[in-house]
Amino acid sequence: MLPTHGRYDYHDWPTRRAYAWPGEARLAVYLGLNLEHFAFGEGLGAELAPGGPQPDVLNFAWRDYGNRVGAWRLLGLLDELDLPATVLLNSAMYDYAPALVAAHRARGDEIAGHGRTNSERQSVLSEAEERGLIAASTAAIAHHEGRAPRGWLSPWIAESHTTPDLLAEAGYAYTLNWCADDAPIWMRTRGGRLLAIPYPQEVNDIPSIVGRKDGAEQFADMVVDDFEERLHQTRDGLAQVMGIALHPYLVGQPYRMRHLRRALTHLSARRDVVWFTTAGGVLDHVLTLPPGTIPGE
Repeated sequence: MLPTHGRYDYHDWPTRRAYAWPGEARLAVYLGLNLEHFAFGEGLGAELAPGGPQPDVLNFAWRDYGNRVGAWRLLGLLDELDLPATVLLNSAMYDYAPALVAAHRARGDEIAGHGRTNSERQSVLSEAEERGLIAASTAAIAHHEGRAPRGWLSPWIAESHTTPDLLAEAGYAYTLNWCADDAPIWMRTRGGRLLAIPYPQEVNDIPSIVGRKDGAEQFADMVVDDFEERLHQTRDGLAQVMGIALHPYLVGQPYRMRHLRRALTHLSARRDVVWFTTAGGVLDHVLTLPPGTIPGE
């Protein structure tokens, strides 16, 4: 027998139970907007060009552009199209760019946990250190937002063997770390169940633009094609979740935003058959479904 994580069982797609999202939609779409802050002169960070010795000013400043400029332009686009967002928040942003977080709070966006900073991975920490990281990030969000976050995305999608357990024990209801499905599934933890909501590793600007070097037009086409194919697939009656992962230092660049606007305008024109929501909205609806509807329950 191969080693296994033991968090969920195999559930084949054709035998899933059918259910609908609000408005009888079969496709739920949410935007996962990553607001991240990075240490200067040390730690992890995506690179526009191969980094040199620290301090790596080129790549640090390129990422910082996202918080200073790109994120504000993305806010304008979300307002223009009247689209909600799940903000995946490094808690360091409260000290660095509080006005940016406040702007998302003012429009009613969901704030989800995304660690302290994307300069670190939680997967290399001891269990006590990882518990402390989760607690610190959660406490900061609860303090500023007036309530604790319900969802978590690890910086760099990095997990230890106990991360789902620690999240459930810290009061989290869903995780975005596991990209193994097109619909929510329940995971097992030592602290009870945890909902895994699909978060994209394909329709995600970092793997696309940074990893594969896709162009702005290609990434936008990917968003549209993924959306249209999912709409076609949902004719089988089975509900799906489509996440779109965005980072302001990437898609907040003007030439990329031009194509992102085209893609999101295309999607938003289909509100008649699609439910635009947040990851937390997906959780809320799942909790209303009859017992046994969601795999792993």
